[in-house]
Amino acid sequence: MERIANAVRPRLARARAAAGPGVARLTRALRPGPARRQAVRTWQYTAGAATAGLALAAGVVTAAGPWDADGQRTAERDRAAALEQPGGADHGRSGTASTTAPRPAPSAAPVLAALDGPAGALGTKKAMPGPKPLSDLLGPLLDASALGGDHAAAVVDVATGHRLYGTDSGKGFTPASTTKIATAVAALSALGPDHRLTTRAALEPDTGELVLVGGGDPTLTAHPATGEAGNGEDWASLTALAADTAKALRKRGIHKITLSYDTTLYTGPALHPIGVNDNLAPVSALTVDEGRTDDSASGPAHRVTDPAKDAAGKFAALLKDAGITTTPPGPSKASTRAQTLATVSSPPLSALVERMLTNSDNDIAEHLARQTALASGEPGSFDGGAKAVSARLTKLGLPMSGAAFHDGSGLDRDDRLTADLLTALLVTAGDPGRPGLRPVLTGLPVAGFTGTLTHRYTDGAAGVIRAKTGTLTGVNALAGTVVDTDGRLLAFAFLASGTTDPLEAQSALDRTATALAGCGCR
Repeated sequence: MERIANAVRPRLARARAAAGPGVARLTRALRPGPARRQAVRTWQYTAGAATAGLALAAGVVTAAGPWDADGQRTAERDRAAALEQPGGADHGRSGTASTTAPRPAPSAAPVLAALDGPAGALGTKKAMPGPKPLSDLLGPLLDASALGGDHAAAVVDVATGHRLYGTDSGKGFTPASTTKIATAVAALSALGPDHRLTTRAALEPDTGELVLVGGGDPTLTAHPATGEAGNGEDWASLTALAADTAKALRKRGIHKITLSYDTTLYTGPALHPIGVNDNLAPVSALTVDEGRTDDSASGPAHRVTDPAKDAAGKFAALLKDAGITTTPPGPSKASTRAQTLATVSSPPLSALVERMLTNSDNDIAEHLARQTALASGEPGSFDGGAKAVSARLTKLGLPMSGAAFHDGSGLDRDDRLTADLLTALLVTAGDPGRPGLRPVLTGLPVAGFTGTLTHRYTDGAAGVIRAKTGTLTGVNALAGTVVDTDGRLLAFAFLASGTTDPLEAQSALDRTATALAGCGCR
């Protein structure tokens, strides 16, 4: 029993300042003094430790402040915005950060540790190894035959921006869907986390024509409201837009009208260079449910060949249900004189970014690249989006050598990213001076729980690693954040090409990330 008290005592002592004098009193009570050592029984240790734990938890929660429905501190953004020092953006800097520098955005830390052993990641089966060079740990894991003949890696301390490990980290690799991290940073930087995309119905005063004007919202839906967007919001509803439009028309005594649709916000080819593919619909400024022909909301699915025509047809059917008859819709362009009758808007860009990253949503990614282009004065096209994303990241001071963009989703095999750039993107997203980029971190899938990592890490670091996956034929990638056993928030990126078995390569990357989570390496 004395051994247990001795093991618990240092941890309670470190928590005194945060939890208040109550914990200090409990700590003294747990100390087995000479006169009462024999009198203290097992149940007293258990009760004392439990009470101390509850007091500590209450103190920490009180200090952290209020939480919203999504489990995020409501004051977090205000506090981050108020900090004057940027912090965490000096990628590759040697030395340590100033003790007064602001801390980066946090990730989930290990919450359980063996009483008599080193701290370990939640869900790991064995005690974690002692400190050793990261190269000794990661080198053999990354040299696994499953990762093919060529790979790159980087590990960076987010608090200091200091690179802890790197191998070919400045070499460009096909990044697959880890490209979406770059798209997310660029879009949030260009538009801000509160930006919304609006679809509207407008009436031409001269011709009496009703025009459905696409605003580039990839989440516009004809499905019943579900609240799926989070934060108490639904995705923009085509049904609601039709109901409001019909009401406005009836007020004007209009019950039959010519219907057209406007997709001119975007330019250039709508079809991705990969061609017709279940992973991505033709990119149009007007689309409903990502052009899916089933009721799915994510993953591969058959898509309509003309998303705008499909959306306008569904809008016409909804108007008919509301008592307004229309002609078969055709393409047009709303004039500057057109009077807006009704609008619906997407959830904020922060929610779109999180959904894109969590589900690896290619449709959202391509729309966000185009929206970034439009905000940057470039055409809303594949080429315009690629140019704008590159320019935004360059403006942020990120290491762009070896990088090349051709789309926003990473489906283009000619895309190139480096491990240095991916880790720098994550470090920048964690910078307290850039709270608007926080959705890049909060949108990363959680190992074993959400999105594309739901069924991975079930026997490893579940809940500890947050990372974006990337998979194409012969290409496997993983980039994200983890808290090691020393409590450091680390950003990592692993890129491999020439892989022949995607599942084996995936497992090899997962083992590498799990080892990083359980290491207090230097």
